[in-house]
Amino acid sequence: MKEYIHNKLIALTDEENKILSGEHEVNKSLYTDNGQFIIDSNKLLGKEELIDIRKHTRFIDFPKHKHNYIEFNYVYQGSLTEIIDDKKIILKRGELIFLNQYITHEIEASKEEDIIINFIIKPEFFDYILGLLENDNIISRFLITTLYTNYEEGEYLYFKVADNKEIQNLVEKIITELYTPSIMSKATIKLLVGLLIVELVKNSQDVETYSVDNYEKMLIIQCLKYIDEFYREGNLFELSKELKQPHYKLSKLIKKHTKMTFKELLQEKRLSKAVELLKFTEYPIVEVIDLIGYENLTYFYKIFKTKYKVTPKEYREKK
Repeated sequence: MKEYIHNKLIALTDEENKILSGEHEVNKSLYTDNGQFIIDSNKLLGKEELIDIRKHTRFIDFPKHKHNYIEFNYVYQGSLTEIIDDKKIILKRGELIFLNQYITHEIEASKEEDIIINFIIKPEFFDYILGLLENDNIISRFLITTLYTNYEEGEYLYFKVADNKEIQNLVEKIITELYTPSIMSKATIKLLVGLLIVELVKNSQDVETYSVDNYEKMLIIQCLKYIDEFYREGNLFELSKELKQPHYKLSKLIKKHTKMTFKELLQEKRLSKAVELLKFTEYPIVEVIDLIGYENLTYFYKIFKTKYKVTPKEYREKK
């Protein structure tokens, strides 16, 4: 890192000077107008900005808080101590942690030599990022779960990548761009953050994952896999036997995390399979209905038309 940028990073901010002069609590009004301590991206970002990068405030404990954006913390030098769900995590120099907007965490006071860079990123930014990524990787799953499902539990990804030169070089370029702004800096930072995420995907063997409610999440994943495989004859009671869970508990969990009942999820899967068979096979419609697990022809026609606004025959003719 160039010396003048390093000097800017270690220099005291106005907020830090006030803390050293006797302020003993974080000035929450700098971060939120909310009665709860939910840090508001609108306090930290300009109106049209999707991403900003700033140095974490040292010398004071940051109390339990959430934020309405996704946050990355990067340890430029020293260390960072996060407390999440009563679990203490100590990040070392060169390591990163991604925090979704549902997680509650607190940060122990950093010392003068601890320089932490916070990436503040609005969810909309990731519409661009997800276009760069394959679907089945740890970061895509983290982002999709956070942004596009009803799963609202705290999660983090902790990347232990201090020895990865590619990743360290990319972060250094982002910090350099931040402290030597030009007319293209904002666009450049977006591109570099995109490249950083792609590089982290390539090094997903160095990540520790965590969900505040990971047990429930794993049960939901198993339920969805069951429906995907046994949509023809599956039922909630068979699933409860397979997972060794009471059927009423699974029913509540499914509704909580998907906003749909087991029956509704099963129906959605059967209908999507029916559409696939109507599009890509020549099976008679009666046989399609049997293949997806329905016996009542009238009922199938009713739910199909309710969802797709046409009959199965009309759907096939339009394909």
